[in-house]
Amino acid sequence: MQQPNLVYIKELSAGDLAFEQKFINVLKEEIPLEKEEYLKSVREQNFKRTGDLVHKVKHKLSILGLTEDYKLAVSFEAALNEKDDALKETFSAILDKIDTYCKTL
Repeated sequence: MQQPNLVYIKELSAGDLAFEQKFINVLKEEIPLEKEEYLKSVREQNFKRTGDLVHKVKHKLSILGLTEDYKLAVSFEAALNEKDDALKETFSAILDKIDTYCKTL
């Protein structure tokens, strides 16, 4: 199981600690909100909105070094376009993982 990390952010910042912290703060602010919105859209069986949220979050997965989770998000987003939400629990677990990680930053 992959674990989130800051490797990409550190590479992107090239040692600029203020930039790193701004980036981290954005993640800490956005991820819990996106998780909440995702869970709501899943409960409402709003496939379009859920797909939009998966699309939005998948880039954060890449930023956090979660390449396998990113691939799953791509598949899930495509499935949602076909009204197939079979991966919803798996994606929820990914959101839990990154939300928990961001709380440690």
